[in-house]
Amino acid sequence: MRSRAVIIGTGSALPSRVMTNRDLEALVDTSDEWIRTRTGILERRIASEGENNSDLATRAALNALEMAGVKPDEIDLIIVATLTPDMPMPSVACLVQKNIGAFRAGVLDISVTCSGFIYGLSIADKFIQADRKLKILVIGSEVLSRRVNWQDRTTCVLFGDGAGAAVLAGTREDRGILSTHLHGDGRLWELLAIRGLGTAVPADEEMLSRGWQYIQMQGKDVFKHAVKALEAVTWEAMDAVGWKTDALDMVFCHQANMRILDFVRERLGLSEDKLFINIHKYGNTSAASIPIALDEANRGGRLFAGANVLMMAFGGGFTWGSLAMRW
Repeated sequence: MRSRAVIIGTGSALPSRVMTNRDLEALVDTSDEWIRTRTGILERRIASEGENNSDLATRAALNALEMAGVKPDEIDLIIVATLTPDMPMPSVACLVQKNIGAFRAGVLDISVTCSGFIYGLSIADKFIQADRKLKILVIGSEVLSRRVNWQDRTTCVLFGDGAGAAVLAGTREDRGILSTHLHGDGRLWELLAIRGLGTAVPADEEMLSRGWQYIQMQGKDVFKHAVKALEAVTWEAMDAVGWKTDALDMVFCHQANMRILDFVRERLGLSEDKLFINIHKYGNTSAASIPIALDEANRGGRLFAGANVLMMAFGGGFTWGSLAMRW
């Protein structure tokens, strides 16, 4: 049997500040009822002043390493999925390496928005297939509160901050990552984007006046493409490993919107206990969404040896992907 990548530890980190829907009523023309019925979100976590992406990523990483029983100097590669790095250079992965003392590790940031953790796991899996002695740290971490316009009620109610992490190692046992599937469609980038702050649109008065430093989203169009892509990539993963719905023990879908989660559950014919949901507590944390949920489920006893686990995500770019694994 070829080497497989198995998750041996998970961790997460969330800011202490909680922003409820009631709090948002004081900032923008919205209501708790409007947010709940359209998104399923009740509250989200917001990073405090001076609390950065790399801080959350570091805490999540240390928690995952502790569970795995792995020392930082045993890590060979750090992959951080994020669209909200501390700065353009150095990468968040470099800062995490410094913070935890993992100085043997290579470092890599990837920017594929909400699909980032699945992309990161897929990359780690390929490395470990080539060398099962490797230990790889994959992190999804975001501070989205600094990339939303707090006067735009269509976006500011959706997003929150946080980080999640997983430590992967090689195994020849009949478990681990069984299949990964990655996709993208750059033709649709304008439907969900941060247009400014890059080299194409410099940080000047015109950019600021247009609000291009913030997330801009055409919500109805994004929803339409998201549900179609998620359904297709879900069945792609299940077909690849020969699973039917009744074989699934736990499903982790990117926590973007309760309507999307309901769609996934309906199309798969899942019982409520098999689709993990925490969007009501944290909102959309982009690349951090799935690893936070994974850590909650893991620490809460929802995962067990041999469990069939399915993950899927969709995000700006557009990007989307899925992963099947045996826990």
